[in-house]
Amino acid sequence: MSTSAERESMEYDVVVVGGGPAGLSTAIRLKQLAAEQDHELSVCVLEKGSEIGAHILSGAVIETRALEELFPNWKELEAPLKTAVTRDEVHLFTNERKSVKMPNFMIPPSMHNEGNYIASLGNLTRWLGEQAEALEVEIYPGFPAAEILYHEDGSIKGVATQDMGIDEHGEQKDSYEPGMELHAKYTVFAEGCRGHLGKELLSRFQLDADSDAQHYGIGLKELWEVSPENHEPGLVVHGSGWPLDDATGGSFLYHLENNQVVVGLIIDLNYSNPYLSPFDEFQKMKHHPVFAKTLEGGRRVSYGARAIAKGGLNALPKMSMPGALLVGCDAGTLNFAKIKGTHTAMKSGIVAADVLFEHLKADGAEGQVLSHFDQQFRDSWAGQELHESRNFGPAMHKFGMLMGGAYNYLDQKLFQGKLSFTLHDTKPDYAQMKPAAESRKIEYAKPDGKLSFDKLSSVFLANTFHAEDQPCHLKLTDPAIPVNTNLAVYDAPEQRYCPAGVYEIVGDSNPALQINSQNCVHCKTCDIKDPSQNITWVTPEGGGGPSYPNM
Repeated sequence: MSTSAERESMEYDVVVVGGGPAGLSTAIRLKQLAAEQDHELSVCVLEKGSEIGAHILSGAVIETRALEELFPNWKELEAPLKTAVTRDEVHLFTNERKSVKMPNFMIPPSMHNEGNYIASLGNLTRWLGEQAEALEVEIYPGFPAAEILYHEDGSIKGVATQDMGIDEHGEQKDSYEPGMELHAKYTVFAEGCRGHLGKELLSRFQLDADSDAQHYGIGLKELWEVSPENHEPGLVVHGSGWPLDDATGGSFLYHLENNQVVVGLIIDLNYSNPYLSPFDEFQKMKHHPVFAKTLEGGRRVSYGARAIAKGGLNALPKMSMPGALLVGCDAGTLNFAKIKGTHTAMKSGIVAADVLFEHLKADGAEGQVLSHFDQQFRDSWAGQELHESRNFGPAMHKFGMLMGGAYNYLDQKLFQGKLSFTLHDTKPDYAQMKPAAESRKIEYAKPDGKLSFDKLSSVFLANTFHAEDQPCHLKLTDPAIPVNTNLAVYDAPEQRYCPAGVYEIVGDSNPALQINSQNCVHCKTCDIKDPSQNITWVTPEGGGGPSYPNM
C-alpha cells in the first residue's frame, strides 16, 4: 500500500466493479483457475450496496447453466435455489377482467421453464459472495467506485472509491475521508444496467459505435406472503396486453416457497406518452383477477424497481478496451426473449475470467485490449443464445405487441432464431417521447391499500436510506431544462416515470423541480428516459440506496 497526498492506493491483479452475478462470477472463476494451476492472483470486488445483494432486484426464474459451470455441486453447497418450476402459464390480458390463456403448444420455447428455479436473485448473489470469500476474493461492500483512473497512454489504471463526509455544498465535514485508489492490471466493470462508469467507457472508447441504440425496460416488483390456499409452489405466470395501452411490456407472477409470491410488471422505456406512470400501471395491473385471486388476503413484504438493458445482441457494444472488460448488464447481455439475464451475465463473467487468467498467467502486459474476449463471448453458448433471439425486441418495437408477438412465435418456434436477416431498432428510448399536447392524459385510480399502494409507502418497503447532508447524486446538466423544456413541452414526465417519487414540481406561480434524492431506489430510469438527457445518475455516499430482502 502506498500513500499519495490525497488518497491511499492498493494494487491488485484484477479489480471487479460490482458485486452482482456477473462480477462475482468473474472473481470466482479467476480464483478457481488460480487454485487449479497454483498461480498467485489477487482479486478485489467493490460493491456500492451496504452488503452483497442489497441492490439486487430481479424476477427471478433462474436457469442454472452458468451456475453449474462454476459449481457443479451447487446443491451440495446449498445454493438458495429451492423451488423448481412445476408449470408455466402465459396469458394475453384483453381488459381489466378478462384474459386468454395460451395453449402450451403456442408458447415459444424461450418461454418454457422446465428445469429452472424460482428464486431470490439477491439471496443467490449473497451466496455467490460467500463462495467468493471462501476462495479469498477480497470484497468491499459499501465502497462505490466513483471514478475511473487512467494511465498517461489512456489505458485504464483502475478506479477510485467515493470520498466520504462531503456535505451538500461540496465542503468537507468533520467526518471526511478521502476515497481509496485501487490500481489493477485489469479492471472488470460489472455495475449492472446503465452503470455510470460503463456510460463513460462507452463514450470514451466509442464502444457502441457499431451497435444499435441500447433499449431498456423498467421492472417493478413486489414480494408478497399469501394465503396457503392461493399458493402453488413452482407456478410461473407470464402475461402481456392490458393494462399497457400506451406501451409494450409484460407481467409476471412467480410462486416461491413458504407461501411467498413475487409479482411484477416490465414496461419498455420506448413508450411515447409522457403521462404514462409505470408505477401506477403496475398497481392497476394487480387488480386483474389472474393476480388478485392470488394476492387477496395476503401481505405485501417488499417493493423495488430496476431498469433492464434489453437491446440484446444488436445493441451489444464492444466489451473490451485498453486495460478493462465490460460484462453482464453493464454491457447488456440479457436475453429478453427468455426474460432472463442472470445465466448470460454469469457466463460473460466466466468467459472474461478465462481470457484474463490466460493472459495474466503468461505474464501478459497490463493495459492491453483483450479484443478476443468479444469473440469468445459471442462464440459461447450465451452469445449464441443472444444471436438466436436478436430479432425479438426489434419485432415488438416495429410491429407492436400482436404482430410482433406473432413474428416472434414464428421466429422462435419454427425457425429457432435462425432466420437469415436481422431487424434493427436504432432510435433511443428517450427520443420516443411525444409532447404533452400530442398525448392523451391518463387518470389513475387511487390505491385501495389492499392490492394497490402509493409510492411513498412502497419506497418505505424498499428500505431505502441515504445519509443526510451529502451531494445530490442525481446531477442536472442544465438546471433550467426541467422547467423550461420538460415541464413546458412534456408536462414534467420525471414525476411519473420515476417509481420512487424522487422528482416533484413545486410552486404554482414560480415552478421548480424538487429532487427528493433520499427516495431513490437506484433504478436508473431517469438517466435513461429523461427526454432532454439532462439527468445523470452517479453513486451516492457508500452504502446508500435500497436494501432488498429476498428480492
